Amino acid sequence: MKKLVFSTLLVLQTLLTFAQSITGITGKVIDSKAQKPLQNVVVSIQNTNFTSLTDATGTFVIKDVNKGSHLLKVSSVGYKDQLLSIEIEEGKLIDLGIVVLDEDITAEQQLSLVTLTENDLGDDNSGSESTSGLLQASRDVYQQAAAFNWGQARFRIRGFDNEYGTTMINGIIMNKLYDGRPQWSNWGGLNDATRNQEFTMGSAPSDYTFGNALGTQEINTRASFYRPGTRLTFSGTNTNYSWRTMGTHASGLSKDGWAFVVSASGRWAKEGFFEGTDYDAKSLFASVEKKFNEKHSLNLTAIYAQNKRGKSSPNTQEVTDLMGYQYNSYWGWQDGKKRNSRDKEVDEPIVMLSHYWKLSDNTSLNTNVAYQTGRISNSRLENPLGNNPDPTYYRKLPSYYFNNPDSWQTVTNPDGSTSQINPEAILAQQQFLANSQINWNAMYVANQNTATGESAYALTEQRNDDNTLTANMLLSSVISNNISVNAGVSFRNVKSHNYAAVIDLLGGDYLLNVDRFFLGDNSQFDLNNPNQHVIEGGTFGYNYNLFANVVDGFTQFKFNYKKFDFYLAQTFSRSEYQREGLYRSGNYVNNSYGKGDSKVFENFGFKGGLTYKLTGQHYFDFNGMYLTKAPNLRNSFYNSRRSNEFTEDLNSERIISADGSYILRMPKFKARVTGFYSKIKDATEIAFFYAENVSDAEGDEDSFITEIATGVEKQNLGVELGLEYQITSTIKATVAASYGQYTYSNNARLQTSDDNLASQGLSPLTDFGTVYLKDYHQPGMPQQAYSFGLEYRDPNYWWIGANINYLSDSYISLSKIMRTDNFSINNETGVSYSGATPETVRNILKQEKFDSFSLLNLTGGKSWRISNKNRNTFGFFASINNVLDVEYKTGGFEQSRKATYPDLVADNANGTPSFGHKYFYGYGRTYFVNFYINF
Repeated sequence: MKKLVFSTLLVLQTLLTFAQSITGITGKVIDSKAQKPLQNVVVSIQNTNFTSLTDATGTFVIKDVNKGSHLLKVSSVGYKDQLLSIEIEEGKLIDLGIVVLDEDITAEQQLSLVTLTENDLGDDNSGSESTSGLLQASRDVYQQAAAFNWGQARFRIRGFDNEYGTTMINGIIMNKLYDGRPQWSNWGGLNDATRNQEFTMGSAPSDYTFGNALGTQEINTRASFYRPGTRLTFSGTNTNYSWRTMGTHASGLSKDGWAFVVSASGRWAKEGFFEGTDYDAKSLFASVEKKFNEKHSLNLTAIYAQNKRGKSSPNTQEVTDLMGYQYNSYWGWQDGKKRNSRDKEVDEPIVMLSHYWKLSDNTSLNTNVAYQTGRISNSRLENPLGNNPDPTYYRKLPSYYFNNPDSWQTVTNPDGSTSQINPEAILAQQQFLANSQINWNAMYVANQNTATGESAYALTEQRNDDNTLTANMLLSSVISNNISVNAGVSFRNVKSHNYAAVIDLLGGDYLLNVDRFFLGDNSQFDLNNPNQHVIEGGTFGYNYNLFANVVDGFTQFKFNYKKFDFYLAQTFSRSEYQREGLYRSGNYVNNSYGKGDSKVFENFGFKGGLTYKLTGQHYFDFNGMYLTKAPNLRNSFYNSRRSNEFTEDLNSERIISADGSYILRMPKFKARVTGFYSKIKDATEIAFFYAENVSDAEGDEDSFITEIATGVEKQNLGVELGLEYQITSTIKATVAASYGQYTYSNNARLQTSDDNLASQGLSPLTDFGTVYLKDYHQPGMPQQAYSFGLEYRDPNYWWIGANINYLSDSYISLSKIMRTDNFSINNETGVSYSGATPETVRNILKQEKFDSFSLLNLTGGKSWRISNKNRNTFGFFASINNVLDVEYKTGGFEQSRKATYPDLVADNANGTPSFGHKYFYGYGRTYFVNFYINF
């Protein structure tokens, strides 16, 4: 017995001596509501490589920490971060005891972020490439304001659209090679399944990729990383859908090494906020992991998110004044139901297989293989034998007659005086008000009365059927307490089948595969099958494949020291593009069918940054990047629907960016102020429109034009501010501000492509020389944004918040063809048009600046514990955006139909142009209510 006591005391003494020799920190993390331990909570010492995950008991230990003052960050998805000041002493293991994490309302706010990430992404010149979807997981005050408060106004971080951000799932890049942008609808409705996110701002280092100038969003779907439990939600809103249900279950990691997560959701609406915008979406998610041992784990993820929605039309001020800003010209009544002619459908399932290999305690290798297939389709009406069915077609509106001198009549008044009236304009207004929607029945009747059975009207959809295979390897290694390295290599192969398909002949028998604007062979969309009768399901108009192979790699070294942290990263990529025509176009006989030449772009990038730690709470941070970026597939072919020819003067973009920040991190007060600068050089922009008088070719009026601007330069500079102060234990104030100047910084080159010229045996390209863009503003986003918010969080788990936002300096998208010499100089005489002086041209081409506006938003919620013995909770979240129902424009574009000075002056002579600017509007007063239960 004495020996047993003696041995026990000796072991205890040894353990205590060992514990005393450890320099570090330990503690236990629990849920504030359930009072239960939390597993896989990330505990890290700020600005060092020291990090740890809590175990099943919620316990963490970080050893060998340098003595002195540090900030300890405790974070987990769905909880508010804890930031604790700690003092490490040599040879002591500091025990923090219990660390409590509170539920984070940001997780509920993510569910209400529905207005932009899936809606109107670049549709119909909307310029709505918002960046709010990148910021869902961010806890930075400024970035939260950008996502949840300014995102509804199409705000873009640092003036970048989302092409300049990198979105990843399990290290796989999800940005499309076609346009460089992520398609958030691919995982829409799966908020619970995609909550495990990391976001790095700008060129700051990411463990997964070199990144781009905007930042990097990484979504992790590894099954063992999800908090075990089940969550059910039901939501109602009046934005782009009306109702939503969602259920998610995570098993946690079992003793035999298995973990799985399943999630499903449905969203639907007969009509969203804008008229005729129906919505139907179904989403499924599954992730299964098998942990074989401490070194090897395999995870399979499958995502299927089908989304179909009706679009809303951009409208001129004339139409909005007559019908209101919620008016949508794309729909009409059919059999007592609203039917939209412009539906967008996304149906692209994803499968990923990930292998996690822990090579050593400090080194891991992650290998991923992903395959994505499916389609994106956009429907539209064709009218080869009929009048334009669009109720807002310019010949149906009063302005057409107001601007027609022959429509005016002089009448004598009873007092003998005379006045001008326009009875045709009055009649047009009456007819438009009575027939302001698409007449589906009239199109069916017209198709039933054609002599041959050919459809005068038909509904087609423009299809992109993509098959993408991606494989990558990511290495992460901590070389020492001060040095870590990340490296990766990736390969992507894309085959994109692009074509138009006939989906509804509207009672007709077939659609003739010809272009009615041309005659003879020139009219044939496919000379290999002339005068083809296309039935439902057949291809029509254009048909081609795009191929892309992209290989890229990066290395990144991070160095962490007591006063300085810095990093260096490099990247190299090789992109190869090719087109294969499946039709032989009548206008491009020799360069439309079969495979064309391929083009290779080799690109590189360097970035680095430095953090100076003045104290444990005050930091100075600097980042810089130089990157060359291959043009996307969309801009690489100037007329991909007809020709294999690459865009002339096609170059890789050159991107320079830099930012500097002062950062203050204290338990009650956090602040960040950042100055930033970026320049994009050698960008290519392509647009499509109908225009008049844009070519020297005889009889070339009313042409469908491709506008090609090359060598475009953009400059973005500004300041960001984010402040957060915990006034009391229950009241928090936030301030966010962004001031930017986003402009074009040079005069680029403009060409147009015109099929009319090709039909005459001429080159389709016309060089318009210089396009005068310098000092015009980049369009489609507020360049100033300010927010002030207050939030009250009660200890009894209810909270309410309000914020007021002011946004200004948003500009319309320019017509580039009107900024060339062709606008003011008569091609026949070589001299300026009458009245086209520098002053008059400058005045009529002044870029429209939208009105500033303020948005008041309210949020609130409450949660309850159902049982004291487990984590069962029930709660709700509610928000009202734009409480004051402010009407505001989010974007718009100049029409290019009147492309010369006299034509534009004549169109504006009566104050109501036939081809006035078209606008997109933000939502008015909207609400979002979400009920949830966790068990």
